[in-house]
Amino acid sequence: MVHETDFEDITINLDKLNSLIVSMAEVLFFTGMDVLLLIKACNFAAERHSLQRRKDVQQTPYINHLIGVANILTSEGGVTDCATIAAALLHDTIEDTATSSQEIAELFGEEISQIVQECSDDKSLSSQVRKQLQIENAATHSFKAKLVQLADKLHNLRDLERATPVGWNSARIKEYFLWSKLVVSQLKGTNEVLEAAIDDVINRNLCKF
Repeated sequence: MVHETDFEDITINLDKLNSLIVSMAEVLFFTGMDVLLLIKACNFAAERHSLQRRKDVQQTPYINHLIGVANILTSEGGVTDCATIAAALLHDTIEDTATSSQEIAELFGEEISQIVQECSDDKSLSSQVRKQLQIENAATHSFKAKLVQLADKLHNLRDLERATPVGWNSARIKEYFLWSKLVVSQLKGTNEVLEAAIDDVINRNLCKF
C-alpha cells in the first residue's frame, strides 16, 4: 500500500521519531546498543521511504506504517526482541526502495537482513503471483519473520478499515480481506494475540459484504 508522491520530499520529524524509539526502549528495558540500533533503523527507513506515502486520502507518510507495525509488535504482541522490531521498521525497504539485502546486512546484520528478505515480495512478478506466493511461502518463514508479517497485516487491515485507499472499490476491499485471511491462516501458532486481533478485524469487515 505505497506510492511515490510528486512532492520533492516529505518532511519527517526524525527527532520526534527518535524520542518515540527511546521511550519504547525504556519500557522494554533495551540496552544502549539496542536503542542505537532501533534509532538507526528508524532513521534509515524514514530516509529511504521519504518520497512515499500511503494510499489513503490523507496521503499519510509511509514511515507511519512502519512505526505502526513495530508498535503493534511491542504493545500488543508482547515482542521484546530487538532484531524483530528493527526488521519491522525495515521490512519494506528491499521491496519498495532502492535498498539491497546486502546493504541491510552490512548496516544491521545478517539476521535482520534475512527477516526483511522473508517479508519482501519480488516486484518483478505480477501482483497476482506475488499474492499467491505469500500464501504458499508464509508457513515456511522463520518465527521472527512471521511475527513481522502478522503485525504488518494487522496494521494494513486496520488502515483499510479506517479509510478506503484511493481508487479502491468494495470488491477490491473484500478481496484484500479474503486474501489476508488466507495468508494469516498459514501463520497460525505464531502469536495468539495478534492472530486473534487479525481475525476480529477480518470478520468484522467481511460481514459487511
